[in-house]
Amino acid sequence: MFSPITKFAFALTFVSGLALVAVPSNASPINSTLIARSNTGDGTFYAPGMGACGITNSASDLIAAMAEATFDSYPGATGNPNNNPICNKKVQATYQGKSVTVTITDRCAGCAGQFDLDFSPAAFDQLADESVGRIHGMTWDYV
Repeated sequence: MFSPITKFAFALTFVSGLALVAVPSNASPINSTLIARSNTGDGTFYAPGMGACGITNSASDLIAAMAEATFDSYPGATGNPNNNPICNKKVQATYQGKSVTVTITDRCAGCAGQFDLDFSPAAFDQLADESVGRIHGMTWDYV
């Protein structure tokens, strides 16, 4: 017979060949580098101002807005976007051999893909000319 485990509940269930593990609600968030090693999405640019993280930025700052789906589901996210742990995280985006490191300071409600990024003009300019408008197949990683 198994003895009860104190302060930690553990469950393992197989669903369609996948293992689902239940962990306690007070578990520490996963390190952001473990969430995804590489992501692919579209890149666009916008005119920054006061972002969802409560930070005011300008077009010359190297920043980006994270796709709403990723921003809202980031470990530790709550109803207050100013307190989202993804705020001020850095990501390195790459497109056709060019790279830029940006700080996440906003949430992109208009991004269709889970891994899309909406860049400041200064950041987008390091990946492609603004006349392109949207870049497809951009990759990014947490740094």
